[in-house]
Amino acid sequence: MPRAFAEIAFTPRVRAAQARLGSAAGYEKFLSPDVNGGTDLGPAEAAFIEARDGFYQASVSETGWPYVQFRGGPKGFLRVIDARTIGYADYRGNRQYVSLGNLAGDGRISLILMDYPNRRRIKIWGRSRVVEGEAAAEILPALHDPDYVGRPERAILITVEAFDWNCPAHIPQRLTEAELEPYLARLRAQISDLTTENARLSDLLGAAS
Repeated sequence: MPRAFAEIAFTPRVRAAQARLGSAAGYEKFLSPDVNGGTDLGPAEAAFIEARDGFYQASVSETGWPYVQFRGGPKGFLRVIDARTIGYADYRGNRQYVSLGNLAGDGRISLILMDYPNRRRIKIWGRSRVVEGEAAAEILPALHDPDYVGRPERAILITVEAFDWNCPAHIPQRLTEAELEPYLARLRAQISDLTTENARLSDLLGAAS
């Protein structure tokens, strides 16, 4: 766990809960200056992020209520721009603009990216910047896949403040249709081979009778 994540997540009330439940000593070391800061995304993080076709995004309204939304798009639509910056094309949806309104008042944002087949996930905390109009027109070509049917309305850029690879415990294994296809292809090939062999044996038995 990087220090930057611990410094954000381990608030006084969180530390009090850890102390009460007996885990404070184990997590104390992650607040040490000797621990890696954990603000720069490396090759492993970049590869993981750009392999995803969706993520969960949390923002906070001026009333203090959190709002969690699933953002989806073509694989890799969340792009790593540099070691401290990620961004995505914000596609038109139901036009409620709850996340957009929240981010306009408080740019703090949290993402959870899931890899269900391999039971992996990464949490990212950052500060967002909404880019619209002519400025977005300059940025969107680098973020938007022209072959995707979605209509991009703006760009969302996020400066990474912290990230953490999270424990795989309790992550269910799930596969999308595309992820399941290689397994199904092998099963279809086996079924085809068995059907052919069954027909051959049936012909042999018929000829012998």
